[in-house]
Amino acid sequence: MNCKDAEKKIPYFLSDELDGSELEEFVGHVENCSECEEELSIQFLVAEGLDRLERGNNFNLQEALLKKLESARDRVRLHHILWRILIVLEAAVALAVIVALYIVVQL
Repeated sequence: MNCKDAEKKIPYFLSDELDGSELEEFVGHVENCSECEEELSIQFLVAEGLDRLERGNNFNLQEALLKKLESARDRVRLHHILWRILIVLEAAVALAVIVALYIVVQL
């Protein structure tokens, strides 16, 4: 993902609309690109800050952004785990089909 693509995805990230590989690419890029990380911080501060001010909440926006990024990392890790489980299950089903076919052919 390049910076232009990452910047376009910031609003989607902030509204929790990125999933799977799209989320993984975005988080990976932002973690390794200080310019995009700064742009994310600015957009988060503006959007979240205004919302919280309107609600009259006290807040630590930097901590809130770090929590949002950590939550995104957790979602990416879960996606990877679920993907691996799916692959193992598909392999098990394929093996069961092969064994069943072998048994049928032997009869």
